[in-house]
Amino acid sequence: MIRKLASGQYRLYSRKKNPKTGKRRNLGTFRSRKAAVQHEREIQFFKRR
Repeated sequence: MIRKLASGQYRLYSRKKNPKTGKRRNLGTFRSRKAAVQHEREIQFFKRR
């Protein structure tokens, strides 16, 4: 899940919420949406290896 921040950057959050805190985990902050999407794809690839 990618959200745009007030600063204009994009933050990548985990898809599932943490049951203990009820929030999503921050998986990184990027200057462009393209970079955030690329990193999300890398994470999904790595999860299946």
